[in-house]
Amino acid sequence: MQDLLDPWKNPVTYAIPFFLLTIAIELAALKWLDHDDDEHRPPTGYDGRDARTSMGMGAISLVFSLALKVGSFLVYIAVFEYLTPDALKMPTDTWWYWVLLIAAVDLSFYLSHRFVHRVNIGWAAHQAHHSSEYMNFATALRQKWNPWFEFVFWLPLPFLGFAPWTIYVAFGFNLIYQFFTHTEMIGKLPRPIELVMNTPSHHRVHHGSDPEYLDKNYAGILIIWDRMFGSFVEEKQRPTYGLTKPVGTYNMIKLQYGDYAKIVHNVRAAQSWRERLGYLFGPPGWEPPTRPDPARPSAPSGAPSAG
Repeated sequence: MQDLLDPWKNPVTYAIPFFLLTIAIELAALKWLDHDDDEHRPPTGYDGRDARTSMGMGAISLVFSLALKVGSFLVYIAVFEYLTPDALKMPTDTWWYWVLLIAAVDLSFYLSHRFVHRVNIGWAAHQAHHSSEYMNFATALRQKWNPWFEFVFWLPLPFLGFAPWTIYVAFGFNLIYQFFTHTEMIGKLPRPIELVMNTPSHHRVHHGSDPEYLDKNYAGILIIWDRMFGSFVEEKQRPTYGLTKPVGTYNMIKLQYGDYAKIVHNVRAAQSWRERLGYLFGPPGWEPPTRPDPARPSAPSGAPSAG
């Protein structure tokens, strides 16, 4: 636990100066490029308020991430020590262990990421990361304060014989890699890289609110998961970034917890357990079927369903 809480044992700590340096370099490069006066074109570059909000959310998220680490680490240790057969416990001092672990953590991230996009209570936590209408390195720092679902998706890893402390190290490298996919300064990379790795082009799609881009490219490091599970879309045109319904605020509390407030309101107003469960575990935007109004004639069936 002492090593887990030591910031100097966390690879992200060493990456922070490079994050800030990269943001400065991107700002300098965009200074001469961000002069598009077309009001119909999505914004590019940086906006001061937006960037400050993203960086503030990232700084505060470190506290919540630490709380998740402490709580989940105790559970993972118990699982690893008392439930995992010794025959499954792998040596941490081999190169193949770390290759296998990084792939396993990346698959767990893919599954968790897909869950929070497709289940309303998960989306309420994750949508804050997508609330910026800009795609830049500061947006990468716009992290959620409610990362609790990751605990569930990492739980199989200690059962499979991965030492708990190594899971956090591998995830730290996963986060560092993802930071560099949040940019418009890099176009498409050579085809072999685009085929296997998550790239800025693939991740720009993920942040797009265009209908053809919604809920696609969940990858962390490897895009092969999206290709395997049918969630991959290639970048065809520049995405429109942000949410389908812009939040219109820089208030970090509203950005982080506004959707939770909506869920609570809808659950309280629900008229059945089916509706309550739908608001919690249905897809984002789920609404119950329209109830017939006895004062009006019935409408014909065949309307598309919500969500």
